[in-house]
Amino acid sequence: MSDPWWKSAVVYQIWPRSFADSNGDGIGDLPGIAARLDYLADLGVDVLWLSPFYPSPQDDYGYDVADYQAVDPLFGTMRDFDLLLASVHERGMRLIVDVVLNHTSDEHPWFVESRSSRDNPKRDWYWWRTEPNNWRSFFSEPAWSRDEQTDEYYLHLFSSKQPDLNWENPQVRQALYAMLRWWLDKGVDGFRMDVINMISKDPALPDGWVPPGETLGHGFPHFLYGPRIHEYLHEMHTEVFAGRGATYLVVGEMPGCQVEQARLYTDPARGEVDMVFQFDHVGLDYGLAGKYDVAPFDLRRLKQSLGHWQSGLAEVGWNSLYWNNHDQPRIVSRWGDDSDEFRGASAKALATLLHLHRGTPYVYQGEELGMTNYPFTRLDEIADIEGLNWANAAIADGRPVEEVLAGLRAHGRDNARTPMQWDDSAHAGFTTGTPWLAVNPGYPAVNAADQSDDPDSVLAHYRRLITLRHSEPAVVDGDFTMLMPEHEQVYAFTRRLDDVELLVMVNVSSEPVDAAVGDGDSWRDAEVLV
Repeated sequence: MSDPWWKSAVVYQIWPRSFADSNGDGIGDLPGIAARLDYLADLGVDVLWLSPFYPSPQDDYGYDVADYQAVDPLFGTMRDFDLLLASVHERGMRLIVDVVLNHTSDEHPWFVESRSSRDNPKRDWYWWRTEPNNWRSFFSEPAWSRDEQTDEYYLHLFSSKQPDLNWENPQVRQALYAMLRWWLDKGVDGFRMDVINMISKDPALPDGWVPPGETLGHGFPHFLYGPRIHEYLHEMHTEVFAGRGATYLVVGEMPGCQVEQARLYTDPARGEVDMVFQFDHVGLDYGLAGKYDVAPFDLRRLKQSLGHWQSGLAEVGWNSLYWNNHDQPRIVSRWGDDSDEFRGASAKALATLLHLHRGTPYVYQGEELGMTNYPFTRLDEIADIEGLNWANAAIADGRPVEEVLAGLRAHGRDNARTPMQWDDSAHAGFTTGTPWLAVNPGYPAVNAADQSDDPDSVLAHYRRLITLRHSEPAVVDGDFTMLMPEHEQVYAFTRRLDDVELLVMVNVSSEPVDAAVGDGDSWRDAEVLV
């Protein structure tokens, strides 16, 4: 049996709001994406992952879904989506869509009914309690909000406008499965599933551990590894994907997932998901106080983390490879060097390091150009609810504003959401209007037009890496051996398949390094591929 197509694929994530605006309203849209498909085809990517474009109050910029089977007018129409999907397929690419199955918007008709009365038939489609537990939401607030109309509390692991669905109710599951089948019938090629490992909760909803000095508890053990998670994922696989005569890509975002769990989730014999987005490596620079407390980058810890996942899924399962997405800061600013001198070399080094591991690489829009973090100087420049809630809570606790801004500049989600930098014209060619979020001021030096025909550009380097993945089987199927695990500047490894061996050596520093593999002579006459 041949390997599924997604093992040799490269996925490109599009955040529609910030990719390309076709009508001048300052917000990216589906026709804008369609107009840029040739750029993506030239890059060589195989799959486009479209972040949420559904009707939404936009409290969490689309991850609060009010209708799973429609297009928000901000982004266009369903006809625009159909035309986009057809155009993607005409170019030999595939399209997967983001689905949020853990929660909806509080404006979704299901929740509107659920909150209308305690005896409404959809009441137990969500989690309601007369007394809340002590859990903290991911957005720095209690995970329960009181509904005045029925005088009960509902659970929301994220914003109060994102109530959690109750997967214990089989009607909820069947409604979601029907929706997924509807999208497959439309012709999409799979799904990225938001925080999918949170769908199973301990029905007792016990209190969580309260860290010293805090008032809210961490409920992670009770919803990150819920008692029925494997049952639900297998049921979804059976109800939605099995027997359709096609191979789809199903990737699950799973905060807190460890290698041992990922082996189960991604084992093809179990029929759950194809790969997971794990968070081990992107948490390496979190300090004791959490995400916005920035710790120094340590290359040795990165090798330990990525190497652990490479060996852990070597025989069973499959890795997803990523630096960036809509929730992560720009990698060149985070672990590279975004100065004018080293930005290009740094972006290429980090790309090479990641893409030649074993797994499926994900490129986030603008990453292939070396886009950088935004130099935020004021809190009113921040748009993201997570960052704003954290900032307000931190300032209320007495932290200086400049310290708070430093944390947001380093790890804030808005860094990933500034508009795509197409050229050096006004607003980087993203829009003819006023962009919803300010364009990074570095766009005259970092944009697609300048790099498109430059063989030494970051964009050209990404094209070469993608071409190598498509042409050299050892990149996809070769085994992985970490070299020099304790070296503080060089990240090196080999990939071997049959009689082909690839050596990858990346200097992740701004200084020259003398480093040799083995006796220093065995690779002297090897062919340089990249």
